[in-house]
Amino acid sequence: MEIYAMREFDGHELVVFGHNAGVGLHAVVAVHSTALGPAAGGCRMWPYPTTDAAVVDVLRLSRGMSYKNAMAGLPFGGGKAVIIGDSHKLKSPELFEAFGRFVDSLGGRYITAEDVGTTTADMENVRRATSFVSGIGRKPGEAGGDPGPKTALGVHLGIKAAVKFRLGRTDLSGVSIAVQGVGGVGYHLCRMLAAEGAHLRVSDVRKAALERVCDELKAVEVQPERILSEEVDVFAPCALGAILNAQTIPLMGAGIVAGAANNQLADDKDGQALQHAGILYAPDYVINAGGIISVAREYQGGATEAQVTSEIYGIPARLTEIFERARRENRTTNAVADQMAQDRINASARRLVA
Repeated sequence: MEIYAMREFDGHELVVFGHNAGVGLHAVVAVHSTALGPAAGGCRMWPYPTTDAAVVDVLRLSRGMSYKNAMAGLPFGGGKAVIIGDSHKLKSPELFEAFGRFVDSLGGRYITAEDVGTTTADMENVRRATSFVSGIGRKPGEAGGDPGPKTALGVHLGIKAAVKFRLGRTDLSGVSIAVQGVGGVGYHLCRMLAAEGAHLRVSDVRKAALERVCDELKAVEVQPERILSEEVDVFAPCALGAILNAQTIPLMGAGIVAGAANNQLADDKDGQALQHAGILYAPDYVINAGGIISVAREYQGGATEAQVTSEIYGIPARLTEIFERARRENRTTNAVADQMAQDRINASARRLVA
């Protein structure tokens, strides 16, 4: 693996491999940038087919966290961790405590939290070995806990901003939305959308998760291979990344893409394909920042849940600024967002060396 030559490497400051054979830990931590502060980002547990695939994913996710934290105005850089393994079969308290020791060995350069395949309970076990962890329990009214509902809130508000910009609608009553993935974030998002009268079409590879949403919210089930081509107003990807690519974009039936998944574009140039197809894209790391806002304020301490919610309500204004600038400059929304985030990171880096 020629890691420095990889397109995804993108000038990462640190890539570290952690291993503990006794508990089955195979982990990678990537720190993209600490220009704005210690690198913050969740820990994903996934059965990657190869170590190379895990490295590609953690690098993409880590850079995304740099941009996400920068655009959210948080005093944190970007980092991410992945644990290679099936979260349904290989979890144990000992594994996550060993992961905590791995994180602790980095001396605070990286702060972890839950992500796909990990939970608040897992982070409690991580905390047994390090203080560089967030997304744990909280007292009523305090910031913190499971970041999933906060991510869903930001995406809900972002969808409304995109619908207003593209369709001129200030509400979601009767708006058709296809949600791909109805797990931790997708389920909460569907509840919010249904409460506003949106018409939901949903897909998920997990039958139980799909049945819950269909039964509770009267959503219409769609086969996973058809969800992208549904003729709807909004497509909300809330599963894994790279769903928007050269093969899938020509099949899309929505005029807006706005969802919770990280790294929705397989490649930056896919933003151009969306633009050429007349599809408005809400950059993922801007719309899905609610969770990291909650995690960051929990880690810093002293914030209330109301304060976190107030910050999340700033997401629509950021998206609208991106949409308007992209239209004015005839550029893709992802290119505009990337430049805005990188400008903030570069400005902080210059202050550090001044």
